[in-house]
Amino acid sequence: MRTRKSLGTSLLSLSAAALLAVVAAGSATASPGGAGRAEGTPDVASHTVTEAAAADYWTPERMRNAIPGDVLATKAVNRGAAKADAGKPVEVGAPAKVEGTTPTLQSKQVQTKANASENPVPHIGKVFFTLAGANYVCSGNSVTSANKSTVSTAGHCVNEGPGAFATNFTFVPAYLNGSAPYGKWTAKALYTPTQWSSGGDMTYDTGFAVMNTLNGKTLSDVVGASGVQFNAARGLSYKSFGYPAAAPFNGESLKSCSGTAKNDPYNPQFNTQGIPCNMTGGSSGGPWFIGTSSSGYQNSINSYGYGSNSTTMYGPYWGSVIQQAYSTAAAS
Repeated sequence: MRTRKSLGTSLLSLSAAALLAVVAAGSATASPGGAGRAEGTPDVASHTVTEAAAADYWTPERMRNAIPGDVLATKAVNRGAAKADAGKPVEVGAPAKVEGTTPTLQSKQVQTKANASENPVPHIGKVFFTLAGANYVCSGNSVTSANKSTVSTAGHCVNEGPGAFATNFTFVPAYLNGSAPYGKWTAKALYTPTQWSSGGDMTYDTGFAVMNTLNGKTLSDVVGASGVQFNAARGLSYKSFGYPAAAPFNGESLKSCSGTAKNDPYNPQFNTQGIPCNMTGGSSGGPWFIGTSSSGYQNSINSYGYGSNSTTMYGPYWGSVIQQAYSTAAAS
């Protein structure tokens, strides 16, 4: 019997209400209720953000006290583990890359690290949001897009999976010890694959947020944007980033992990891969870059880990379904 430590604080048994993952969004047109599928894009769900003054809502105190968002994935992970459907078809699609501002792939060998301290990176930051009246924190990254305003994160950081979409969604790039050097960017729309928003399928635990302009400028014009890649080969070397907030970390500074990806041996039905990493809750949604630095192509996000002393971080495989969610958000 194995337990999961979702990049967070709680440990539950695999057979009980357990397996926490670390702390997800899809189409440009929302239903009258605020969430729905865009016509012609059945694999993408979306939510139009209507609340105002989200940036003002996130005072320093609320940011400090936000709950690491990994607790939101508990039901989805439990449900997926209980099904244990190892016969689930593996998604295969054509490799695709979208260039960022300066996506440079590194060829030198990756040095394995469970965590390392990093200086702030302009396009990587913390994500703050509200669900069911509680305030949460995750991580995110500015990615290249036609609207120059798209942020990637985990599915469970934008939607309960299944359930409601987040409110007060705000991205703070290059966060450090409470500071917001590039400002607080509020979302105008959230996107996720419908497989996440309708069923909480951990295979698709990825979401995208389209941000409002700030002081008349778009997000990528201010902080830059990462290139993205989909349907890449498995078993690549990655460097991941995030803001772990659960003990022994405090969420006030950026951390990274690096290593070669291996398939999840415990829940193969998730189709995920893991790299050496002991980051905790709050790092959910942080970007995985192919290669050895934050200038590579983003190809996954921090999603979940196992055990009381988890040393592996797992992330979803970015195939055609997640690519559709990205493409819908990026073109909105």
